[in-house]
Amino acid sequence: MNTPQTSEAALFLSNLKNGIWFFGISSWVFGITDRTLATLADGYLSAIDIAQLFTASFFFMGWLFLKPARKI
Repeated sequence: MNTPQTSEAALFLSNLKNGIWFFGISSWVFGITDRTLATLADGYLSAIDIAQLFTASFFFMGWLFLKPARKI
């Protein structure tokens, strides 16, 4: 009897998961771009700058693998 409500709730949660995932993608791209510009602004690369860029890129790749599966 609650099938329509359950279906609507599942659809809402699926859309919410996808929305959070897409927001995360834009946030990671902004963060990596910001780190890249900050790294290149002073004219030279230090080991800490490179480590920050690789760390941010690693977490971004991890975020890409967390894409929610389509169930509906």
